[in-house]
Amino acid sequence: MAKNFWARAGLGLLLLFLVLETPVTGSTSHHCYGIPGLPGTPGMPGKDGRDGQKGAKGEPGIPAMPGTRGPKGQKGEPGFPGLSGKTGPMGSLGPQGERGTQGLPGEPGTTGSYKQKHQAAFSVLRKTNTFPEKNTPVVFNHVLVNLGQGYNTTSGKFTCHRPGLYYFVFHTSQDANLCVNMHKDGQRMASFCDHMSNRRQVSSGGILLRMEAGQQLWLAVNDYNGMVGVADADSVFSGFLLFPD
Repeated sequence: MAKNFWARAGLGLLLLFLVLETPVTGSTSHHCYGIPGLPGTPGMPGKDGRDGQKGAKGEPGIPAMPGTRGPKGQKGEPGFPGLSGKTGPMGSLGPQGERGTQGLPGEPGTTGSYKQKHQAAFSVLRKTNTFPEKNTPVVFNHVLVNLGQGYNTTSGKFTCHRPGLYYFVFHTSQDANLCVNMHKDGQRMASFCDHMSNRRQVSSGGILLRMEAGQQLWLAVNDYNGMVGVADADSVFSGFLLFPD
């Protein structure tokens, strides 16, 4: 009996569905729809969409606490080259290299004499009976020897062209008290004074000096300037290179 009931009920529901789906024609037409069905099975997720536009720059963050350190950032772009550093200390001497090939012969040099290249000497006379001026170079105006052209008969000075050890000496005739000073580049190196005890007498002196190229040497007198140079009473100034540098 229960089975027949459910069979009749199912048949009635079927007829009801058919009636609801059939449109009714009349003065007023309308559609009838059935009961919504059950939800379907969820579909597969769709693909990711495109990246959106870059957002606006955010506000600065809160300053970190002292002593904290954030995560290491990405490697930045290379900076501009810095200034060159100081030269480091010289390294140790490397092993000796192989001997190179012999070069071509050079041009022939100028001919010369070793002795002439290392000669420097002068000997000059003062031929006048006039006393020299005070505190100025005494001019010896007559040349006996002037190897290397070091002595100047206009200025009264010897200029060193070949450096080395020189010996300078003078022998002077005097008619009055005489003090002869030897100067090197303006500095007095030696002084020789002689007071008159005869009508005419001779004064002399010498010194050994090292001279550099370009340095000058001369004789000068002070208030005692009784130097002469006349017949049978010469005044001579000489100098020569002993040992070249």
